[in-house]
Amino acid sequence: MDILKIATEWAKAEVFSTRFFIFFAILFLIASIGFWQLGKTEIARAYIIPTLVAGVLLMTIGLGLFFTNKSRITEFETAYNSDASAFVESEIMRAERTLKEYKTVVFKAIPIIIIVAALLIIFINTPTWLAISITTIAMMIVILFVDGTAHARIESYHKELKLVDLKSEINK
Repeated sequence: MDILKIATEWAKAEVFSTRFFIFFAILFLIASIGFWQLGKTEIARAYIIPTLVAGVLLMTIGLGLFFTNKSRITEFETAYNSDASAFVESEIMRAERTLKEYKTVVFKAIPIIIIVAALLIIFINTPTWLAISITTIAMMIVILFVDGTAHARIESYHKELKLVDLKSEINK
């Protein structure tokens, strides 16, 4: 039953973590409204759409992950009670897939996007592209911040799952 507690705690931590996506989404949306209402210069007006898009994207990510992980908490108990070893095996496979995704998407693609956005700031000096690039960098930093902690959690969770799997193999 210890693995069920570990899995549930991991999912609850993920639910808490996704609230940061929602929090930053709200900040981006407030910024967009602020630029729309108070923006007098061309550069300030250029931020309206990019911050709105970033806010909507972060809100979509946050709400999607929130509801996915929230439902996972109840599903864990059902799956564990029906077949504990199959539950552990499926969680190990899911954690390994997620770790691979983090490796390619979060720790390779996002830094490349940040570099491209920074280069756009240097080479294309129009208000619209400046706003798009800066907003993109800010959004990617938020994603790195939240997903960096999520990566550490799932890595730890994966190690615990492997230990449980190893113990069950030894006990056979």
